[in-house]
Amino acid sequence: MFETFRNAWKVQDLRKKLLFTLFIIIIFRIGGAIPVPFVNPETIQSWFSANAEGTIFGYMNMLSGNNFSQATLLSLSIGPYINAQIIIQLLTFALPPLERLSKEGAEGRKKLNKITKYFSLAIAVFQAWAYYLTLRRSGALLFTSGFEKVFSEIVIIMCFTAGASLIIWLGDQINQKGIGNGISIILFAGIIARMPTSVYSLVASAIETKQASRMILVVVAGAIFLAMIMFIIFMNNAERRIPVQYAKRVVGNKMYGGQSSYIPIKIAMSGVLPIIFASAFVSLPSTLRMFIDPAAHQDSFMGKVYIKILEWFSYTNTVYAVIYFLLIIAFNYFYVSMQYNPIEIANNLRQNNGGIPGIRPGKPTSDFIARVLSKLTLFGAFFLGIIAIIPIFYAKFTNMNMALGGTSILIVVSVALETVRALESQMMMRHHKGFLE
Repeated sequence: MFETFRNAWKVQDLRKKLLFTLFIIIIFRIGGAIPVPFVNPETIQSWFSANAEGTIFGYMNMLSGNNFSQATLLSLSIGPYINAQIIIQLLTFALPPLERLSKEGAEGRKKLNKITKYFSLAIAVFQAWAYYLTLRRSGALLFTSGFEKVFSEIVIIMCFTAGASLIIWLGDQINQKGIGNGISIILFAGIIARMPTSVYSLVASAIETKQASRMILVVVAGAIFLAMIMFIIFMNNAERRIPVQYAKRVVGNKMYGGQSSYIPIKIAMSGVLPIIFASAFVSLPSTLRMFIDPAAHQDSFMGKVYIKILEWFSYTNTVYAVIYFLLIIAFNYFYVSMQYNPIEIANNLRQNNGGIPGIRPGKPTSDFIARVLSKLTLFGAFFLGIIAIIPIFYAKFTNMNMALGGTSILIVVSVALETVRALESQMMMRHHKGFLE
């Protein structure tokens, strides 16, 4: 990877793109340091430290690089855009007009991208309003009555919404003039920005106890961290290649076909999305705790059930880890079933005079592809589940949280690999001689 970056730096065009990407990341970090007006940052930070662990707010804080817990201009970060992308992607398979747009090539994708941006703006307004209510509940607002309250509410919601729109614009600039996927790069930068603080707090807590066992646990956490990175890299590159043989055909005086190829199917084909879906679901009970105080209903039957559910869904509870793992498997199957259609793949092979050796065209081919996808999906789901629950069990048995969760590590490594592949492909294009030379 470092060799790739060093070689890319020697190419003037790629060096400019790398510097531009770095410049956008710096703007992102500067925007994350600008506080929203009419808010007390110290109050909201202390409230987050006491209440946000294991909730949807903790997840949003991870995506924003700690901007969410500090109520800065870029607090919403890429959350609205990711949610809009997921929703539009799901609607593409449910609404025929969106499905037709997705099949219209580059022009259709451009229209879908515009729809996604408008939808993300609507989600940003809603999330900004919800975050304003959270700020009011935590006592972090400077004005709580009169005209000042109404004015501050409008300004705060507009600032959060503008910050979310700025993130989308910065991502587009990276797509056009930088390296890699813009939104992924910004997400990567936000998670990396949290790393020094998280590692420092982990080491500082071990030093304060002055116990050798705690320092050993910190070293063990580092070893687990490296092992997870190696495991993620291996699984990201792992794929199942289904062989394809194309039949020979004569057109005029020329013969076409006869080549052997393969269909590459990655084991980790769904990426981090199943973990994101599962995280949102398992964090709902803990999020409700911030709005419904369990102590106020502990005498009633429903109150006791509510308290028991909260115990099950605490971050270090075994029930939480099991449900989290099962949800990841379920969402992985759901996402893959939407992305891959074995019948469509089989029809495309038959239309191009291709076939899988030893498998008859038509339904037998689609059934074979479906069986392969089912097995690979299960392997991929177990891979994502293991990555996600390792930090949970580490925290359960050691009472120490790892510096980065499984989701964060998976995002960081996946984006790094994707960026390296983008650099390698661009360098290959520049060194490839054209047919006129």
